[in-house]
Formats: sequence, structure tokens, C-alpha cells
Amino acid sequence: MTTLARFILIIGMVSFSISANAQTVYASESTIDKVKVSGLYLTLQGDGKQIEKDWEAQLQKYGRLSSSRGTYRIPNADISAISSEPINLVSTVKSSRTSATVFVAFDLGNGNFVTPGSTGYSAAEALLKSFADSSLYGQEVKTAEGGFADAQSTHQKMVKKGEQLQRAIEQNAKEKEKLLKRIDDNAKELDQLNKDIETNKSDQAAALTELDSRKKNVEAVKAKKSN
Repeated sequence: MTTLARFILIIGMVSFSISANAQTVYASESTIDKVKVSGLYLTLQGDGKQIEKDWEAQLQKYGRLSSSRGTYRIPNADISAISSEPINLVSTVKSSRTSATVFVAFDLGNGNFVTPGSTGYSAAEALLKSFADSSLYGQEVKTAEGGFADAQSTHQKMVKKGEQLQRAIEQNAKEKEKLLKRIDDNAKELDQLNKDIETNKSDQAAALTELDSRKKNVEAVKAKKSN
């Protein structure tokens, strides 16, 4: 599968996953610092720590944020969609490696929390659903980009491997050329050696004839002394 095909497949999976992970927001209560408050819950599947970071970034848009051990507070949150007046917002996040549960309470004043049927509830619910879509989309894009980066890295490795193989082929051709030249030189050397052998045989025969002649000469010289 090509890098482009993989990327298209990942994008398709991203779109399907986002659609399949539509989140449900529900109202309930939570005890924060020993005080029971009413609010809204949202549980998201995914990288819990990243979801927590995304939620913190979302809260920072509404005012001066303080946090302590997973509890976030904005004493005068500005969320006009929920209320034209400042909101006392408190939120907690419980995260794991695979999910995160967000709880948020919107106090419109004097413990008057946003609850189902009250002013601002639809806007609060929409806020959390919008956050869910945004956070999941961000994680899906990150996953897709990671997949694309992996595919790109694999492609680059294959290209590099191809270049190495091409260089190996070129080196092999050079070695073959050298070997063929050596074979040719070897054949020429063998031909010369065969010629040298024939010459040597002639030289041996001539040397033997000369030896025999010298021997006869020695015998003739010795024979004169005997006479």
C-alpha cells in the first residue's frame, strides 16, 4: 500500500471514529471539597491526559483559572451563552490511560446551579458536546498524523534501501568487469605459458644436444691423453 493510500485510509477511519464516538452529556451531582454540587458529566474515550489538557485549555478561555489536584475553578467565568452574568465555575477531571470523565458545575449565584430545565442548561450541554467533538477530533488528527508520519518514514526507508540496492548493483557490475578482465588476462597468461612450455621443450632439446656434444668432447680430450 502506498503512503498516499495509507493516509487516505487513516483519514477515512478518523471520520468514521469521530462520527461513531458522539458523546452523551448527562446531569448529576458531585462532591467537591466536601460540598455537594449539581452539574454536568461527560466521559470521553481516548488519551485521558490529553483530554484533561484540552479541557484545561478550554476553561482558560472563560477567565482566570486556578487548579489543584484535578479540581479547576473560575470564580467569575465569562460564558455569555449560559449567562450574561459572571458564573462561579468548578470542574473536576478524572483521567486514565484510555478515558477521562469531566464534571463541571455552573453556579449562577448563591448556589443556583445550572440543571436540566433551568436557564442556560441547553447552552451548557452544547458547550460540553462541542468540547467533546473538538477534543476527539484533535486526538484523531494527531493519530492520523502519526500514522502518516510512520508511513512517510517507512517510504523514506524503502527509498533509501532502493538507493543502497542500486549502488550495490553498480558495484557488482564494476566487480564483474574487473573479474572479466582478470579472466581475460588469465587466459592470455595461460596462452603465453603454453607457448613458453613449447619453447622450453625446444630449449631443453637444444641443451641436451649441446650436453651430449660437450660430453663427447670431454671423452675425446681424455682419449688423447691416453694415447
